[in-house]
Amino acid sequence: MNAEQLTAKWAQFKVELKQQWGKFTDADLQQIEGNYDKFIGKVQELYGEKKDELMKWADRWHEKPAPAVAPAVAVAKTP
Repeated sequence: MNAEQLTAKWAQFKVELKQQWGKFTDADLQQIEGNYDKFIGKVQELYGEKKDELMKWADRWHEKPAPAVAPAVAVAKTP
């Protein structure tokens, strides 16, 4: 995943990032706020030797298809 991809999907990514990699706090995520360089720095700070593992996870996360959105269902009005 590159900087542009991280910025574009930050809202979705940070939720799963925190679930999968529990050392990230809300304050960390707010500080990163989609900035790739800050993300890499925080990964290094929190995970050190596991940085490569986390980055591989991020790449796999980015490559997975987006969840399908269910079509809206029309509601019939009764007179």
